[in-house]
Amino acid sequence: MANSQWSMVNSRWATNPYHRVSSLMPNTFYFLLFTFHFLFSSCGGDDLKKVSSIAANKVTLTKDRTYGVEVIYSDSAKVKAKGYAPILDKVTPSAGGAYSEMPKGVKIYFLDDLLKNKGTITSDYAINKETERITIFRKNVVVVTDNMTFTTEELTWDENKRLYTSPAGTVTTKDGNVLNGTSFSAPQDFSTYSITMPSGTANVENGKIP
Repeated sequence: MANSQWSMVNSRWATNPYHRVSSLMPNTFYFLLFTFHFLFSSCGGDDLKKVSSIAANKVTLTKDRTYGVEVIYSDSAKVKAKGYAPILDKVTPSAGGAYSEMPKGVKIYFLDDLLKNKGTITSDYAINKETERITIFRKNVVVVTDNMTFTTEELTWDENKRLYTSPAGTVTTKDGNVLNGTSFSAPQDFSTYSITMPSGTANVENGKIP
């Protein structure tokens, strides 16, 4: 099966699968058939219209599962990040936009122009919404760069804005200062960041606060 891609305008996430298993989730379909048959034999005309309406609103999901996935992010034909996900589920609903889930987490490595590691993002779960062009990292999210470490339970990468945002989290600087705050944001390379209502502890050296 051909490699799956998360294609975007000037940049993309691409996946390089080692093993893939495709499956159409049948349980919802079988359940609907049973429910419809049961209600058909026991309901009147008005009730049958309600049952038909409920059945029509059910969404079938097609899941394409890949094991051992290398994740590559490129911008203007330059590789900006690489990573690894143990499992990637490409989900295509019968209605709505396709998305890709990484239920066992992911680790992303930021790369410089010489493809050397500049930092990492790790999380226990991630989802890429292709139509919206956003990736959401959830559960034990840790960002590590040369200047700081940021921990949170949710971090969103918006490719349209080239911006990372988080509702709340903790920044630990290279000097050991710890800041807790809300509304965290940072550009694509995490070279700077902003955080609202910061509070925490700071190291004092020679009687001076850094």
